[in-house]
Amino acid sequence: MAKSDYYQILGVSKNADEREIKKAYKRLAMKFHPDRNQGNAEAEVKFKEIKEAYEVLTDEQKRAAYDQYGHMAFEQQSSSMGGGTADFSDIFGEVFGDIFGGGRRQRASRGSDLRYNMELTLEEAVRGVTREIRIPVLDKCEVCYGSGSKPGTSSITCSTCNGKGQVQIRQGFFAVQQGCPTCNGQGKVVKEPCIKCHGKGRVKKYKTLSVKIPTGVDTGDRIRLSGEGEAGEYGAQSGDLYVEVKVLKHPIFGREENNLYCEVPINFSMAALGGEIEVPTIDGRIKLKIPAETQTGKIFRMRGKGVKSVRSGHQGDLLCRVVVETPVKLNELQKQLLRELGESFCGPCGNQNSPRLKNFLDGVKNFLMISLIKNSD
Repeated sequence: MAKSDYYQILGVSKNADEREIKKAYKRLAMKFHPDRNQGNAEAEVKFKEIKEAYEVLTDEQKRAAYDQYGHMAFEQQSSSMGGGTADFSDIFGEVFGDIFGGGRRQRASRGSDLRYNMELTLEEAVRGVTREIRIPVLDKCEVCYGSGSKPGTSSITCSTCNGKGQVQIRQGFFAVQQGCPTCNGQGKVVKEPCIKCHGKGRVKKYKTLSVKIPTGVDTGDRIRLSGEGEAGEYGAQSGDLYVEVKVLKHPIFGREENNLYCEVPINFSMAALGGEIEVPTIDGRIKLKIPAETQTGKIFRMRGKGVKSVRSGHQGDLLCRVVVETPVKLNELQKQLLRELGESFCGPCGNQNSPRLKNFLDGVKNFLMISLIKNSD
C-alpha cells in the first residue's frame, strides 16, 4: 500500500517551518499516542506514521531528500524508521523539552547579586568620592578554583542520571523531567572534595573593595560593580554588587534634583534699604545683593551653584529664599526708635510705606461693611 504524504500526515503545507511542524506533531502525538488509545491498533499505526513524518521533516537533509525523491529516498531505511513502538520519553524529550527540561543538563548557577547601602554627606554626593567597603561574600575557593574537587582530582559522572543532570518521573500520561537529586542537576559529582571548601567550590570571606562614587549622585541611585557579588557554583559566573546611595540631611542646604536651596535671614534694615550679604555655597561663599524693599519669601537664583547631574552633566542652581527676621531682645533705645518709626508710618505717607498692610486693612473694612449691611436687612 502506498505511503501517505508526510506533509498531509501532519496537516501542514510544504512551506511550513520547523515551528509549525513541531506544533502539528505535538497536537497529533498527544491525540494518537498508544497510552491514550490502549488496544486501538489503528491509533498505534497512525502514531508511527506521525512520528516517521516528524523525524523526516525536522531533519534538514532528510527533508531535502524527501522533497526531491519522495519516499524512494528512504526505502533502504524504512524498516528502521517504522519498526517498533516509539518510546514516549524520546518523543517528549524532543517536543516538550522546553516544558519538562528535555533531559538537558542544568548549568551551574550564577552567583547571587549583593546590595550594599552607602550613606554619603551632601558634599560627598556633589563632589564625588572614593570609599573602601568591606563586605561578607561567598567567594571562589582559592584552593580548587571553584571546582569543589581536591587539587589533582576531578569530578565524576553522576551514576543516578548518567551525566544528564535530570531524571524522569512518569505521572500518568506525562513523563516529567526533574533535576537530579544526587548531583543537583550538574551531571557530575565531586569524588574527592577540596579540604578548603568541602566540595562546595565557594568559601565565606570578607572582601574589601574600593568604590568610586561619581559626582552628582542622589538618594536612590545605584552603582553596579560587575562580578563583585557572590561567586557562582562550581566556577560559574559571579553575581554583581549594587551600591545603593543615601544622601544624609544637610544642616544648611536642601536638594531638589540638581538644584540646591537654602534660607537666608536678613534684618529689617537690610530688607527695607537693601544691602549685600555673604551666602554659603556647596564649595565656598558668594556675595548676594539684596535690593531695597525686599519682602520675606523672595527667591534669588545663583546660577551654576547647584549640583552637576550625574547623567547629563548639567549644572543646577542655588536658590536662596530670603526671610526677614523680626528683631528680638531690644534695649530701650531701640524700642523707642522703632516706636517713632512706626508712628511715622501712620502719617500722610503711611500708605506708601506699607502697601500690603493698607490693602489688607481696606479688605477688612469692606468685609465688615458688607456683613453689617446684610445683617441690617
